[in-house]
Amino acid sequence: MCSQDLNFETLLNYLRQKHHFDFTNYKRESLMRRISNRMQQLSITDFSKYNDYLEVDCEEFINLFNIIENNFTYFFRDIGDWHYLSNQIIPQIIASKRSEEPIRTWSAGCSSGQETYTLAMMLAELLGLEQFRQRVQIYGTDIDQEALNQARQGSYLSDQVSNVPGSLLNKYFERADDRYVFRRDLRSSIFFRRHNMIEDPPLPRIDLLLCRNTLIYFNLEAQTKVLLRFHFSLKDKGFLFLGKSEMVANPDLFSSINLHHRIFVKVPGGHRNPHLLVKAFQRPQYGSDKLSRLMPGQLSPFLA
Repeated sequence: MCSQDLNFETLLNYLRQKHHFDFTNYKRESLMRRISNRMQQLSITDFSKYNDYLEVDCEEFINLFNIIENNFTYFFRDIGDWHYLSNQIIPQIIASKRSEEPIRTWSAGCSSGQETYTLAMMLAELLGLEQFRQRVQIYGTDIDQEALNQARQGSYLSDQVSNVPGSLLNKYFERADDRYVFRRDLRSSIFFRRHNMIEDPPLPRIDLLLCRNTLIYFNLEAQTKVLLRFHFSLKDKGFLFLGKSEMVANPDLFSSINLHHRIFVKVPGGHRNPHLLVKAFQRPQYGSDKLSRLMPGQLSPFLA
């Protein structure tokens, strides 16, 4: 290993130990490129010197984190995929339930909330406002607390809502000075929380799970672990909606509904392999703590 690679690994270890963010699950080339871009902005050419800079400037980690996470999202991203979801998938979910039964959805890696609110508008259009308020539960999660704070406010500048059709903009947003704010009476059905999809327990009993353009930044091992957790999250025949550049490689977990639109359905029973369960729920503990694991004997709730 050359000195530059060694310094890079030292930097990642520092970030893991000091800030408790394990970026080793990210694709190496992409991660190195993003960190190098930040270093160029500071005229730093060596990873070891950037490590020193991080130790001195306590605000720098936030700048680096935002670059690595690349919180780039907008309403109705890949609108054709959303039309398919609205016309073909959500009606199936509604039809499969009793009239009073809740509909639980999860927007994982939601960033500042645009896709979460896009989903909310589609569900409200299909269910009606009253049914939406009574039945829908939408969970938006991310590891970026600052982005989550923006999402909770549901407040966006005019250029950020430019992709929202005019009829929906007028129906679901209120104008407040130079901003558009998502309807407060519907936001009570939307819950934003901090969640690390690689380490934290997955949300249970989900009917529809969105995770778009997030998995592409993870290496293959991390992608596999996340998809296993998503499988546990979803109800039998629950749906998974991914980004354009993302795929599911394991047919035992998900089968494709429409590859072009990146929509998949859970294969029931595909997680009944104790070895896969242990792999999915391994959770590293930092500092001097030992690695804690869920062993096969502790996994009976997931095998039921």
